[in-house]
Amino acid sequence: MVSLSNQTRFSFHPNNLFLSENRRLGISGVNFPRKIKVKITCFAAERSRQEKQKKKTQSTSDAEAGVDPVGFLTRLGIADRIFAQFLRERHKALKDLKDEILKRHFDFRDLASGFELLGMHRHMEHRVDFMDWGPGARYGAIIGDFNGWSPTENAAREGLFGHDDFGYWFIILEDKLREGEEPDELYFQQYNYVDDYDKGDSGVSAEEIFQKANDEYWEPGEDRFIKNRFEVPAKLYEQMFGPNSPQTLEELGDIPDAETRYKQWKEEHKNDPPSNLPPCDIIDNGQGKPYDIFNVVTSPEWTKKFYEKKPPIPYWLETRKGRKAWLNKYIPAVPHGSKYRLYFNTPDGPLERVPAWATYVQPEDEGKQAYAIHWEPSPEAAYKWKNSKPKVPKSLRIYECHVGISGSEAKISTFEEFTKKVLPHVKRAGYNAIQLIGIPEHKDYFTVGYRVTNFFAASSRYGTPDDFKRLVDEAHGLGLLVFLDIVHSYAAADQMVGLSLFDGSNDCYFHYGKRGHHKHWGTRMFKYGDLDVLHFLISNLNWWITEYQVDGYQFHSLASMIYTHNGFASFNNDLDDYCNQYVDRDALMYLILANEILHVLHPNIITIAEDATYYPGLCEPVSQGGLGFDYYVNLSASEMWVSLLDSVPDNEWSVSKIVSTLVANKEYADKMVSYAENHNQSISGGRSFAEILFGGVDNGSPGGKELLDRGVSLHKMIRLITFTSGGRAYLNFMGNEFGHPERVEFPTQSNNFSFSLANRRWDLLESGVHHHLFSFDKELMDLDKGKGILSRGLPSIHHVNDANMVISFSRGPFLFIFNFHPSNSYEKYDVGVEEAGEYTMILNSDEVKYGGQGLVTEDQYLQRSISKRIDGQRNCLEVFLPSRTAQVYMLTRILRI
Repeated sequence: MVSLSNQTRFSFHPNNLFLSENRRLGISGVNFPRKIKVKITCFAAERSRQEKQKKKTQSTSDAEAGVDPVGFLTRLGIADRIFAQFLRERHKALKDLKDEILKRHFDFRDLASGFELLGMHRHMEHRVDFMDWGPGARYGAIIGDFNGWSPTENAAREGLFGHDDFGYWFIILEDKLREGEEPDELYFQQYNYVDDYDKGDSGVSAEEIFQKANDEYWEPGEDRFIKNRFEVPAKLYEQMFGPNSPQTLEELGDIPDAETRYKQWKEEHKNDPPSNLPPCDIIDNGQGKPYDIFNVVTSPEWTKKFYEKKPPIPYWLETRKGRKAWLNKYIPAVPHGSKYRLYFNTPDGPLERVPAWATYVQPEDEGKQAYAIHWEPSPEAAYKWKNSKPKVPKSLRIYECHVGISGSEAKISTFEEFTKKVLPHVKRAGYNAIQLIGIPEHKDYFTVGYRVTNFFAASSRYGTPDDFKRLVDEAHGLGLLVFLDIVHSYAAADQMVGLSLFDGSNDCYFHYGKRGHHKHWGTRMFKYGDLDVLHFLISNLNWWITEYQVDGYQFHSLASMIYTHNGFASFNNDLDDYCNQYVDRDALMYLILANEILHVLHPNIITIAEDATYYPGLCEPVSQGGLGFDYYVNLSASEMWVSLLDSVPDNEWSVSKIVSTLVANKEYADKMVSYAENHNQSISGGRSFAEILFGGVDNGSPGGKELLDRGVSLHKMIRLITFTSGGRAYLNFMGNEFGHPERVEFPTQSNNFSFSLANRRWDLLESGVHHHLFSFDKELMDLDKGKGILSRGLPSIHHVNDANMVISFSRGPFLFIFNFHPSNSYEKYDVGVEEAGEYTMILNSDEVKYGGQGLVTEDQYLQRSISKRIDGQRNCLEVFLPSRTAQVYMLTRILRI
């Protein structure tokens, strides 16, 4: 039989207002029986669809034309058949993965926005919705102080509405009516929980509002089929078969094909008024076969009128009540500040977990089990953003911080203290970005923050979520970008607070068996090939940007996730190391997806790769076979400096090795983050450079002054050459800019849980050598800020003399000269320059204000080039180079010879 319906269905949920235009309006089609397929086409819509499809096809072909899975190998002239084949197979696997994702998610933004549904959220219909993933459980409940920690009051069961086929648990917690109040007239009554206005209490009843909406929206007769959707099929059935029609399929017998029936019906009603006929027609494609596809076309006038209609949203909003009305009538199901946990019944018995998507968590402490805290402050108390994000600068001067150890006192410092005391110092020091480590919640404070337990929660040790928002906002107000050191390469193995055995199964978020455990660190390894794990991790990246306005990430320890040996293996400098059986292709595809999605959703985002193995293509575009990072960290430089300071006598330093290490990867030098020492030298069981060079040295003791002068000189030179010979980014760990003389030691059992070394000695800033070192470091930052040193292209190194221990290179109009010799000074040292002219010294590490000897006099600051070919350059300078000093010259006048 024929079933016609021109019912238009609108969805008024606010989230649906963001759907694309082709989903905003819908019209059901003509349903033909048996196996005839139907193609629904509107005159106006068909043209639009064809144009969109043409553009889509064109853009797809254009995109595919610009995609080369081995493009960066070709550009770099690398011929490796096996690795090239690996890249092509990875590219195909990535396309298949994207297809699988789009079967589960509307688009990739949906994949990256799981936090909009998962976790605990206030719903407009006077309730709180909770959702979490636990495919191994068979019963789920929310327990907390709001329900007496009852595992039965707010629960969901497998096989019912609360548990879907993918293992997601959905629990509704209804707000409680206050005493004497009656339930809402509308079961779907909505409330605006932010504003105090009460539109729904205007005195106009819901029935009156809906009637007004219908009267304005529908024209006379248009809503006939809305009110009685069976009217048309019932009448057609009676017309076709009469009042005493057959009641079974056997009685019905054979039915003519759809086109024949439609033409018969049309012939019978050819004299009817146009308003009684449907605004459509059927056109046969001319094949005359039983399985023809028929085009149902509508009249342009009717189509235009239909699509110009807008849903009566304003009337719907008139029914929504305000916050005051909600508070007067209901007690919140989960009040702000409530403690709660997730209760699962599993095949191995019941267990309690901190929800995986919880946004505020109190970690386990003094034998007390960890719990989540519902964070829903009132609108007047919630933090309101004041400052916009700074523009991304041409070069990055990154100040790496740990909030907990940022204070002077022997305790855990807070977000508030960091905001008040450290941020102004960072601004004063000349940096333009901060990088925070240890922000996501972690179980043990002494792990620095790398064994993450709750990926969506800013650590409660330092304050509330709003305290962290204030920190980010104030940083932006000072012109500082905010990066997070994000740990997606592994997770804490603790079962009571983290994701390990989350739902009772061993392979929920992580690999099963040995593959699921880090071979050396005792942490759990993510199962990157699982769609739900991808959903969790990519949503986590998007969460910190969306909720806390962070500006970028440094991805911690990529080697741990890229290889099944976690990076603890010998590499043969062969590309086979990057595509053999030990490479986790799923992890690589996760990194590619993460970079692609983040850069589309947030075009100004910055991603930095920390990979000790320098995986090929780290900073290459995804379209050319790369992983899509913006920067990578040069870990080799810091390791070299530690090795030289610890075990090589000063006079045996190889300046050739120094140069080759600092500029090892010329192809990607522009995207390199350089640093002399980061937190590893201070936190991870090591000593800061200052502690190695002059820690504990007494200036008045025999030989003390010589040791102190040596330490201060090398401290400055190491920073200057690392800063100026790298790419467009430089990093320094908090306190090292003024030569912090003590290591960091977190409170552990081995030191009787002492906080004595878990802080920073800011009091040293204004005294002695520490003030001198800070002044020099600030001069470095100002040099880039004022002269744009780091953004002037790559350095051109033209003089490396191991015998004299002298290095010289140019960068734009700037010339850098270093004399690392511990005792030899050079009165007139020839250094080549290309451009003839006058060169003015703009930085001298030996100045007294930087803790130097002041051996270079002021009249030696201006140098005029000599027409003499040196170091492959057409001209040269004759400069005075005291031992262990560095000088920076700027071309201030060009001479034409």
